[in-house]
Amino acid sequence: MSDMNQNNQNMFLDWDDAIENDGQEFIVLPEGDYNFTVTDFERGRFPGGQKIPACNKASLTLQVQTDDGVAMCFIDLLLYKTMEWKLSSFFRSIGQKQRGQRLVMNWNRVVGSQGRAHFKPRSYKDRDGNDRQTNDVDRFYDYDEKNFPNNGFMEIPEGIDDELPFN
Repeated sequence: MSDMNQNNQNMFLDWDDAIENDGQEFIVLPEGDYNFTVTDFERGRFPGGQKIPACNKASLTLQVQTDDGVAMCFIDLLLYKTMEWKLSSFFRSIGQKQRGQRLVMNWNRVVGSQGRAHFKPRSYKDRDGNDRQTNDVDRFYDYDEKNFPNNGFMEIPEGIDDELPFN
């Protein structure tokens, strides 16, 4: 059995299982500067638009701990030359890159990384025409170790690392 199938075994529900998790309300951050943790990364494809043709993209989930719970932000980084500045900015924010330094992007070290950014709420209409808001990153800040007492990487609780798909 593959690691992924083994990890998913505990995720399946049976038809007559009891359920209780109602989830949490989506938290919209007030505009401001926040520390974040990268909790998910997926490789994907941007289908192309008016200014940028189809290209690879990195879809990231950033989490911000607040007094009301965990706020989420979903961001796509396009792997396209005119967007290189944004990739550099992100990698500087998580401490993998220094300003002016050449870097081979190490995507395997992205999940668990911590950084700091300026977040702004963005309004949009959902598919049913309802007004909604989401969290957007306005800009990333260069990594500063004083913001991260645990060296900028989220500690993995004991016993979980056996389930992770990387070492």
